[in-house]
Amino acid sequence: MSTNTSTNTSFAGSGTAGASGTILLGRILLSVIFLLSGFGKLTAIAGTAGYFGSLGLPLPMVTAIVVGLIELLGGLAILVGFQTRIVGWVMAIFTVATALVAHTGWADQMQMINFMKNLGIAGGFLVLASSGPGAYSIDAKRG
Repeated sequence: MSTNTSTNTSFAGSGTAGASGTILLGRILLSVIFLLSGFGKLTAIAGTAGYFGSLGLPLPMVTAIVVGLIELLGGLAILVGFQTRIVGWVMAIFTVATALVAHTGWADQMQMINFMKNLGIAGGFLVLASSGPGAYSIDAKRG
């Protein structure tokens, strides 16, 4: 009689180099859209505020700045693995909220696709919040 005592540590953030490399790749892929989007919003703030105003959001200029900073700084934190579990939760909630605010015109197939894309991205952030940042991160270096 034999027992299998192996465990899967790839989600614990302390697994093999391959698992940590995969988590790093996931962090990079999740962060790219937010880094680019946040930078774009902040460098074209008037247009961003105008769009947010057309959605009926309050204080469109302030909202544009806050949203741009969340995307840019959240994307950067995920990229480098800083406060990853907390930022993963923040970004998941933010991404679902964005889907509910800006992508509910489901009669338009592109809006439905964007809504579902946001839900998928939020799922990725929740997995990251649960798994941790992996060995190749600021969090791992800080202990």
